[in-house]
Amino acid sequence: MQENDQENFKRELGLLDGTMLVVGSMIGSGIFIVSADIARQVGSAGWLTLIWLISGLITIIAAVSYGELSAMFPKAGGQYVYLKEAYNKLIAFLYGWSFFAVIQTGTIAAVGVAFSKFASYLYEPLSDENILYELGSFKLNAAQIVSIFTIVVLTYINSRGVKNGKILQTVLTIIKILSLLGLIVFGLTLAAKASVWDANWADAWTTRSYNKDTGSWLPISGTALITGISAAMVGSLFSSDAWNGVTFIAGEIKNPKRNVGFSLFLGTFIVTIIYVLTNLMYLAVIPLDEIATAKSDRVAVVASQYIFGDIGTLIIAIMIMISTFACNNGLIMAGARVYYTMAKDGLFFKKAAVLNESSVPAWALWAQCIWASALCLTGKYGDLLDFVIIIVLIFYILTIYGIFILRKKMPDAERPYRAFGYPFLPMLYIVIATAVCVSLLLTKFSTCGWGVLIMLTGIPVYYLTKPKE
Repeated sequence: MQENDQENFKRELGLLDGTMLVVGSMIGSGIFIVSADIARQVGSAGWLTLIWLISGLITIIAAVSYGELSAMFPKAGGQYVYLKEAYNKLIAFLYGWSFFAVIQTGTIAAVGVAFSKFASYLYEPLSDENILYELGSFKLNAAQIVSIFTIVVLTYINSRGVKNGKILQTVLTIIKILSLLGLIVFGLTLAAKASVWDANWADAWTTRSYNKDTGSWLPISGTALITGISAAMVGSLFSSDAWNGVTFIAGEIKNPKRNVGFSLFLGTFIVTIIYVLTNLMYLAVIPLDEIATAKSDRVAVVASQYIFGDIGTLIIAIMIMISTFACNNGLIMAGARVYYTMAKDGLFFKKAAVLNESSVPAWALWAQCIWASALCLTGKYGDLLDFVIIIVLIFYILTIYGIFILRKKMPDAERPYRAFGYPFLPMLYIVIATAVCVSLLLTKFSTCGWGVLIMLTGIPVYYLTKPKE
């Protein structure tokens, strides 16, 4: 394969497509569900809103910091390439290894499962309670089949060329943004009650945690409060993740030096606004106790029933199905480009470095599809989120610190765009994200510890499979 194979990618994505890929990949099912867990952890309207705001702001800081890297290295593979340039092949491999083992595939599986969860609202037999096959302790249910089916369909669409994936992504994401804005507007105009809003904000900053067993609230402060905040941030950070997908697909973006960074900023900014407004709408419509105790954490369903009555449940189910479908389309499209770039470096299966007649890495797409489908069968997608978020944060920290390294290492390199607020804002992100990581390891070691272990198992794999220089 020639070195210029990079150019065989077709540059068919504009700024709108890049921004819609960021927005579409970020908004999955989190915003419809996660606020319940955050409310239980911190127990107040002020803190609920603040946690979404902080998660949004640090995501925007990370995204605008990546702008410098994306303008320096406007090619397929994104974050993997930045890590390789700033550090070395081992660090980049550990990222790619974790990316394939859990980050991307685990997220695809979790989003697929969320899709099937809400599909069963429309058609009961699709639920995870419908067991189709049993073998020992393994049980295959209808929801897993639905999840795998959607992953296979989206992989097939994306294997036919980037244009198909792009059109699907942009159309579904615009529908998703409009439906969320519609929910916010209807909520604030039709169902908002001054009494609910006032009651929720009466003790806006009094922190307490909800005990599910006793159904009562306990005041928290000090260490318990820090633990609560970091546990609450897992959900909001996960809901704000996957914004970096557009960097992986830079090889197919027109004028990538400008458009990748710009779509990162616009996408994360739009999502942060939508997330904060959605939570303010929840607080105007639902008493805080009901947010914390929403059945299966489906806060949006409770809000929608207040706004639209009984049909509200169906409206939300359809919205979440569109949302998660678009989210997985973006994740599937972007993920395969990382394996492609790793394979070009001799750090992944050789076949992943081949583009098909539609100029997309089809083999890499199908390898990702098979592993994500296998993860759907584990059914442990709640644990997967804890595995994923710790590794994701570690690599975001390393990548953003890479900006400092590259400024020293390549002082004369062309930088069409420089990280906004450097060095203060990138360092602020590193400090906050490190604090969240440490707190997670202390409070959720049983799952986050596994995440770190999965990442570290990549070290022997790297040395065993590394091509001889």
